[in-house]
Amino acid sequence: MRERLVQTCEPELGLDPAPEVELVNWFDDPYDNAVATARTCYSSKVVYPEQVSRTAESRQLRDRIAESTYKAGHHTTLQHATFQFVLQKVSRQLIWSFLHQHPFYNSEQVSQRYVKVRRGRYTVPPLPSEAARELFHAAAGRQMEAYERLIELLRGPVSEEYYRVFPARRRHAERWTGALEKRLYEVARYVLPVATHAHLYHTVSGLTLHRYRRLVEHYDCPAEQRAVVGAMCSLVQRVDPEFFRLAEDPLPLEETLEHELFTRLHPQGGGGEVTRRFVDEYERELGGRRSKLVDWKRQGQATLARSVRSVLGVPAEALPDEEAIRRVLDPAAHAAIAGGALNLTSHLKLTRALHHPHYTFMKKLSHTADSQDQRHRMTPAARPILAAQTLLDAPDLVLPEVVERTPAARELFLELATDTLRDMATLRDMGASAEAAAYLLPNATAVRFEESGDLLAFHHKWSLRLCYLAQEEIWRASREEVLQVREVEPLIGAWIGPPCWTRKRAGQTPYCPEGDRFCGIPAWSLPVAEFARVI
Repeated sequence: MRERLVQTCEPELGLDPAPEVELVNWFDDPYDNAVATARTCYSSKVVYPEQVSRTAESRQLRDRIAESTYKAGHHTTLQHATFQFVLQKVSRQLIWSFLHQHPFYNSEQVSQRYVKVRRGRYTVPPLPSEAARELFHAAAGRQMEAYERLIELLRGPVSEEYYRVFPARRRHAERWTGALEKRLYEVARYVLPVATHAHLYHTVSGLTLHRYRRLVEHYDCPAEQRAVVGAMCSLVQRVDPEFFRLAEDPLPLEETLEHELFTRLHPQGGGGEVTRRFVDEYERELGGRRSKLVDWKRQGQATLARSVRSVLGVPAEALPDEEAIRRVLDPAAHAAIAGGALNLTSHLKLTRALHHPHYTFMKKLSHTADSQDQRHRMTPAARPILAAQTLLDAPDLVLPEVVERTPAARELFLELATDTLRDMATLRDMGASAEAAAYLLPNATAVRFEESGDLLAFHHKWSLRLCYLAQEEIWRASREEVLQVREVEPLIGAWIGPPCWTRKRAGQTPYCPEGDRFCGIPAWSLPVAEFARVI
């Protein structure tokens, strides 16, 4: 077994504590591998990595090919090599803003829904003075304390709702203590700062690592990005000193389109009158929804049906639109596929027809809910520079339903959020950057964005997120989205439901695939319009 390579980030970057990065798995000879794959494209035989560096002459050829393919933009050769990292003491803000803002990664991270957060587990960004650091610690400490207070404040309301859904479980309440605690963690985490630590496995290709290196100065947390990406690249260079031979220098923030527009439109760094007008305009258009369907293909249903017929090579008279759509979406029509654990729809000829209908939604989620929503990488979104949407004059939050229904919890939340905004303004007056102050924003902070995707990707997402065990906000947004699609495309919308509904249509039992985690609601028999929940 290989020895893991470990690197703690440089302390002079001003992060406290410094992130820790481990390289735990990697391709051997990734630079030689990239050139071998390039040479194979133009060779009558497969070229292997060891061949490209066998002699001085072959190494010269290797370097010429590497340079020419890189400069020409033929970068798929860099995607073969994969690197698996373990990241510790990194902030949720780094994960949301940088590591997960693109589709080319895989991560498994600790869940704030299921693991209790301990006090002091947060990142302090670079700040201009010891007084500023003391203020940051005091503010984050109050948020951590409020997290523990919320757990206790909500214990009664959450227990009451839980046993309303599962009345028989009250007789053996000791067996369900863990399940209740997890519901409390899920709700209380909304008060935690986005500076809160996470640990995770993060796997990327060599090409993504090159892109990370180029973009470390970008919004929203450049210091933490420099620290983590610098450590990642340093570890890869330890296993292959040649891999970054052609890597480009980091792109200065000032040369990005975002910087020029942001600094011109937000001369005070965000949070001013321009931000207020944006939020008011967005809220008017959103109309009280979490997600609003704002665009879709005019002939989505007809195009889907036509593409199904094209796969099968039949005319419309042999397979009318309604039947073509039913056959590709109704779980009863393909039970072995729809009821299986693997998502095979991207690999099958007929279900690839679902790529053609397309939807765009305006959305408003909390920072913590969006951190989960963005894991659906095939429904990408244009997420904001956080400072551009951060209101500094009043809390701008998305709160869980049970908090909204519990006056003491809601009052605690709003009071703390108001104090946090005051502390953020003070930090900025003390010379802290807007990015540094934003680390104190609570997980409940509202994030507004547009999200688009095709039916194939949204169908998978909606099927998962209509489950009552899904994160509450994403569940609510998914319900709204499905109901709106049903209005404009009823032949499509009729065949979207939660996993238990799919399994029932496919003739598979038990309908719920979650075992002891069954939500307690027979959602397989309920219309989506009647879905409702508190926790």
